[in-house]
Amino acid sequence: MDLYQHTAKELRQKLLGKECSAAEIAQSVFSRIDACEERVGAYVTLDRENALAAAKAVDKKIAAGEEIGPLAGIPVAVKDNICTRDVLTTCASRMLYNFRPPYNATVVERLQGADYVMTGKANMDEFAMGSSSETSYFKKTANPHDLTRVPGGSSGGSAAAVAAGEAVLSLGSDTGGSIRQPSSFCGVVGLKPTYGTVSRYGLIAYGSSLDQIGPIAKDVTDCAAILEVIASYDSKDSTSIDRSRYVGFTAALVNDVTGMRIGIPKDYFGDGLDNEVREKILEAVKILESRGAIVEEFDLSLVKYAIPAYYVIASAEASSNLSRFDGVKYGYRTKEYEGLHNMYKKTRNEGFGAEVKRRIMLGSFVLSSGYYDAYYLKALKTKALIKEAFDRAFARFDVIIAPAAPTTALKLGHSLSDPLKMYLGDIYTVSVNLAGLPGISVPVGLDSKGLPVGMQILGNCFEENKIIRAAYTLEQTLGFVSGHTDRKMEGGEA
Repeated sequence: MDLYQHTAKELRQKLLGKECSAAEIAQSVFSRIDACEERVGAYVTLDRENALAAAKAVDKKIAAGEEIGPLAGIPVAVKDNICTRDVLTTCASRMLYNFRPPYNATVVERLQGADYVMTGKANMDEFAMGSSSETSYFKKTANPHDLTRVPGGSSGGSAAAVAAGEAVLSLGSDTGGSIRQPSSFCGVVGLKPTYGTVSRYGLIAYGSSLDQIGPIAKDVTDCAAILEVIASYDSKDSTSIDRSRYVGFTAALVNDVTGMRIGIPKDYFGDGLDNEVREKILEAVKILESRGAIVEEFDLSLVKYAIPAYYVIASAEASSNLSRFDGVKYGYRTKEYEGLHNMYKKTRNEGFGAEVKRRIMLGSFVLSSGYYDAYYLKALKTKALIKEAFDRAFARFDVIIAPAAPTTALKLGHSLSDPLKMYLGDIYTVSVNLAGLPGISVPVGLDSKGLPVGMQILGNCFEENKIIRAAYTLEQTLGFVSGHTDRKMEGGEA
């Protein structure tokens, strides 16, 4: 078993036991990148030189008997909308094709303090707008389980990198399911924390009231470990929450759900959900029930209003956030123009892709005079009602179980042909962001095509410990490994 195939926990044990070095771990991951990156396309930018230097620095610490951080020597891919000092941060857009931030995002500073090794910047949908990682200006990312299919989005590169062994861990951002849906498609574990748990300072914003950075890993244990590192109060983020009194997310890694109350929303298991996805999730629910959980169906309501409310709010915030990209201070600028106004227009027209422009126009429309009350204000009221519906549900249940996506991974090109269908694909994930809740996606099996099926476990605000405990118990009981990407990529799948 090559080093890149191990979990972060296993690699740490090997490091401390001096069975391998951090440099050897990094070399193993980069050898894997060399072998399959051309087909997978998980990265926009690789940072090999700095990664190997960071790994050697960890080895020096170990040799000197110094204490090492909890992620020492672990190769991590960072989504390309998270600022990294002097390393290209493009948001997968022509608009930022040459942008090298002069500072690190707070989450990157936290990882550096834990002695991580950054492999590079992961591909994504442009400015995180998409559900397939096909709207990237630079390249399309393929699903390691089937190279003819999408990895999901917008954190598709982050999920594909972990699934393919091109990183041991990764960071994504989740605005409407952008960690959980690609994790489901790629058969890995992805966790979206409670809004405010991880600092957004240095995250290039899409929808500021919805965005949240979170981890993607091979298993629940690694997810909890990296979340424990990146969760922190940050005075530079006005939405950051001080959770320092919490004992730690790894303390929730308990293989026991006895007495846990699990809610199954009928609204999420009706028409539109693929039969194989439904069957795999309900089988997983039965496993939790056999372990002592108390399972009950209920009506969540308001599900049909989540998609329109989400896209009105997210697009409105995007139109505001993206107004700063005008070709004046940094990034792309059109070559030929007449006057300042013409430069703005041509730069933004040439620098943004079709999906980004579509959402900017939608956001500008719903914020315009005469339509603000009819659309944006109504969407905010709907958001409040959705939060109230979840509050009522969590008064009865510890966790809620739902699909992460209506189907398994789609064929490349399928989503782009019908943007509305792509938006509707977020039906099971956007409510979590509207309500600011935590959610984790865990693999629960493969469909008849050999594609991973993911299941969401949702918790109340600040109750990540409950969803981690449920996910860990399921993982330990199910023993499901969604790997085999070596065979898939080396066979005839593509």
